[in-house]
Amino acid sequence: MKHIFQKGNNPNKPTFLMLHGTGGNELDLLPLAGRIDEDASVLSVRGNILENGMPRFFKRLAEGIFDEEDLIFRTKELNEFLDEAAKEHGFDRDNVIAIGYSNGANIAASLLFHYRDALKGAILHHPMVPRRGMDLPDLSGKSVFIGAGTNDPICSPEESKELQSLLEKANAEVEIHWEDQGHQLTMQEVDAAGRWYEQLK
Repeated sequence: MKHIFQKGNNPNKPTFLMLHGTGGNELDLLPLAGRIDEDASVLSVRGNILENGMPRFFKRLAEGIFDEEDLIFRTKELNEFLDEAAKEHGFDRDNVIAIGYSNGANIAASLLFHYRDALKGAILHHPMVPRRGMDLPDLSGKSVFIGAGTNDPICSPEESKELQSLLEKANAEVEIHWEDQGHQLTMQEVDAAGRWYEQLK
């Protein structure tokens, strides 16, 4: 997968897995990583799917309707890529925190839903529920931040609360932060994620 790796100043810090939104690329979220922890390593990945020329992490059938078969395949592909990237770049595979926005947050949530050891934790900006009607792995010890919009036209507040509930039922620690700016990602939300991250240490 096309990606950028930036080695951090402190090997004990997590490696941030940066996952862009639809139409973004591996450069988009780099400023967020530095804002949250400038000493952490960063692995920023470009989605392998193109939708009308716009990179994404998995196919969809329509707005808000995921191609579930492709989602499962792409989630497995990303998890295997993380295994390979950890060997190639020499970071701790067990200390990866995903930071995703929109489509990137959805694939990060899908990693949590499908693979117990894929991530140590995640910052999910405006995610949806990746799949319904499946048994999640035991996510004890995993911490998740959800940034949500009270008037998000793409991801409703009910969707955000449902994702929180599903993760908590799987024993993850979840904090949800509300903004009233729709689907856009604000600096206030990023800073709230930063405060959440500081409490993890």
